[in-house]
Amino acid sequence: MSITPESVRALLTSEDFGQRIKGINQLRELKRSQALELILPVLQDPNPRIRYAAVSQMDSLAADDPAAVLPLLRSLLSDPEPDVQAAAADTIGALKAEGAFDDLQALYERTSEWLVRVSVIAALGELGDPRAFDLLQTALTSSNTLEQTVAIGSLGELGDPHAVQLLQPFVTDTDWQIRFRTVQALGRLNTPEARSLVARMTDDAAEPVADEARRLMSD
Repeated sequence: MSITPESVRALLTSEDFGQRIKGINQLRELKRSQALELILPVLQDPNPRIRYAAVSQMDSLAADDPAAVLPLLRSLLSDPEPDVQAAAADTIGALKAEGAFDDLQALYERTSEWLVRVSVIAALGELGDPRAFDLLQTALTSSNTLEQTVAIGSLGELGDPHAVQLLQPFVTDTDWQIRFRTVQALGRLNTPEARSLVARMTDDAAEPVADEARRLMSD
């Protein structure tokens, strides 16, 4: 049986959870414009697992016109399910959907869910909004190592040279993965001060860190 917009719509409107999930998966077989039209109502599904599955596909389906779905994605940042909030933040970042900074900042400040906070931090790096600098600076002080690591990467993406001073303490962090993300961020910033720190890291005890530092110094 061929997959058509009508057959997928029937699955998406089924009362059966498994059928709705099947319909979401079959959206990939349709034209992007058709799939986007069908998925929008699913983002309001009463089942959080369905909403999560739907929003997780939005980055590919809405790539041609992120602005058209931004209001809906912003509303999902207030979804009662943290996983859906995180997926909405991830999608906003992947689409580089400008105009969501205030919503992302508000979500970061009100949530205690580490997954949501990490998704917001990553999205802010992808958006590149300079207003994110202070929030990312705050995230560097988190007790959650993953949150710190993602904040380091996002500061590199943001491109503000003032981040070099903030990143300097992480050059000698005990966690090699943090040092690896730090050398990548310093490479993106690429100021004289950043390059000086990268040069110090060419002798890092962790080979992946040292290799990345050497590669950056050779560019």
